[in-house]
Amino acid sequence: MSTSDRPKRADGPAARWLDRPASETQITHGQRLWLYVLSALAMVFLIAPTLIVIPMSFSNSQYLEFPPTSWSLRWYAHYLESPEWMQATLTSVKAAVLTMLLATPLGTMAAYGLSLSKIRATRLIYLLIITPMIIPVILLAIGAFYVYAKLNLLNTIPGLVLAHSLLATPLVLIVVGAALKHFDPSQEMAARNLGASRFVAFMRVTLPQIRFSVITGALLAFLTSFDEVVISLFISGGDNATLTRNMFNALRDQIDPTITSISTLMILISTGLLVAAQTFGKPRPR
Repeated sequence: MSTSDRPKRADGPAARWLDRPASETQITHGQRLWLYVLSALAMVFLIAPTLIVIPMSFSNSQYLEFPPTSWSLRWYAHYLESPEWMQATLTSVKAAVLTMLLATPLGTMAAYGLSLSKIRATRLIYLLIITPMIIPVILLAIGAFYVYAKLNLLNTIPGLVLAHSLLATPLVLIVVGAALKHFDPSQEMAARNLGASRFVAFMRVTLPQIRFSVITGALLAFLTSFDEVVISLFISGGDNATLTRNMFNALRDQIDPTITSISTLMILISTGLLVAAQTFGKPRPR
C-alpha cells in the first residue's frame, strides 16, 4: 500500500487539542479523555440535584413540584413579604459578617505565627486549630449547646458568631497559610532592619502580597456561617433564628415551597461569592 492510499487522520482544532500534552509529561489530552468524561459525569451527578431546585422555585403549586405545571414568582414574593423570613435573613447576614470579621484576622494571625514559628510543636498546634474540620459538626453543636446554656449565650448573635468562627477560622488558616509558604520572609525582615516594627512591616510588606488569599479566606468564612445549619439548629432560635434553621424547620414540619426560592437565592449568592473569590482573589501578573 502506498503512502497516498493510507487513511488520513482528521485534522482540526479538536484533533490538535487531543494531541497536545496535558501536563509536563508526554500524556496527551486524548489519553486523558476518559478522565475528563468521568469528571464531567461526577459533576453532573453532584450539581443536578441543586439545579432542580431552581425551576421548582418558580412553581405556582402549593406543594413542591418538579417539573412545574405553572410558572409564577409567588414564593419569591412570599419570602420578601414575610417578616419571619426577613428577620431570619437579617440574623444570618449579621452572623456571617461578624464571623468573617472575627475569623479572618484570627486565621491570618495564626497562619502568620505558625509560618514563622521555629518550635517543635508547630505541627501539633496547627492540627489543634483545624480540629473543628475533622470532628463531626454534630458533636461540636452538642458541646456548644451545653456550654452556651451555662453562659446564657443560647439564641444570641454573639453565640452564633463564636460557634461559626470555630468552623471558619481553620479555613482562613489553610488558605492564608498556603500563600505564606510562597512568600519570602526576608522582604519583611528587610523592612524591620530599616526601622519598621513587626506590625508595620506585616501591614506594609507581607499583607499586600497575600491580600488575595486573605480576601478568599474572608469570603469562605462568610459562606461557612451563612450556609451553616447543624450548629444553628442547636444554639439559635426565637428572634435570632438563622435562615438555614427556619428552612430546615419549614421542610420538616410543613414542606413550605418558600424554601425553594430561598435556596435559589442562596445558590446565586454562594456561587457569586466563589466566582468573585476566584476572579479577584488571584494576583494579576505584572
